[in-house]
Amino acid sequence: MTNGENSGILIYAQITRENYIHTVFFELVDKAKELSEKLGGVEVNAVIFTTPNLIDNYKEAFRNRGVNKVFYFEDEEFKTYSTDFYAKSIVDLVGVIKPEILLIGATNQGRDLAPRVASALHAGLTADCTGLDINEKGLLAATRPTFGGQLMATILSKANPQMATVRPNVFKVTRDDSYVDTEFVSCPVNISYLKKKVELLEFKKTVENVINELDSAEIIVAGGRGLKNKEGFELLQKFADKIGGTVAASRVAVEMGLAPVSIQVGQTGKTVSPKVYIACGISGAIQHTIGITDSKHIIAINNDPEAPIFEIADTGIVGDFFEIVPKYLEL
Repeated sequence: MTNGENSGILIYAQITRENYIHTVFFELVDKAKELSEKLGGVEVNAVIFTTPNLIDNYKEAFRNRGVNKVFYFEDEEFKTYSTDFYAKSIVDLVGVIKPEILLIGATNQGRDLAPRVASALHAGLTADCTGLDINEKGLLAATRPTFGGQLMATILSKANPQMATVRPNVFKVTRDDSYVDTEFVSCPVNISYLKKKVELLEFKKTVENVINELDSAEIIVAGGRGLKNKEGFELLQKFADKIGGTVAASRVAVEMGLAPVSIQVGQTGKTVSPKVYIACGISGAIQHTIGITDSKHIIAINNDPEAPIFEIADTGIVGDFFEIVPKYLEL
């Protein structure tokens, strides 16, 4: 590696347990290109961790997205994620290439990694963002929900690098034919003196994880206050099973104890973009609808004809969920 000054935008490319690059990386690359134009055309680069001799598996993905440089760390210790090893390596890299902006997806792993990196670099971190822009002074303007989702705050940082984590599915992956001759830079691994504080012995997916893959679901069936009780969500699950959908919930439903927070959609939950989103017993407050606006088709079932959800719904059904859905299940 060579020293650099203000070397553009660096994005963390997370490798999933299934050994593919998490889709949030590609969302961030497209957004970073927009930011780059506003910064005078700075480079959009990536950092990735692999075990030895696996980097070739990912090269075409980077080239096809127009990434300028990929800084990669190879070591057997990177077979499974380690906060200590990954954070130390990224901090070392940032010290050498000095990016203006460092972006990390707000996945479970990203939410663990980013604060450690920010703390070590004495940098500010705007977490769980839903919007990124460059202001008139050339600073990263990172927008995120605050006060329990009641307000949206745009935060500026003069630290170097300016850091943000961004929710998956907030930015769209656009068609991009800009194939470039990406430069791949092997980085020295300097972790031998570190000791893992946590060792992963076994990973098991829970039933909840298997059922609720909201990030990639094509059909989502969501329940709100109108489902009233756990029996309502059991009926919702049967409905979802029949149409091949995935269950989600509004914040109110989660607060009522009807659903786990892991399937909450909205400002303080997940942002989703399915082909079909069916909102059942959800009034349609802005805190919820901001998380579903990229859905291709929204269907609302609500017994209140004045519910705000009907203002954004493509198809609206005025009626009682407990009467409508059982009849459908009988078909």
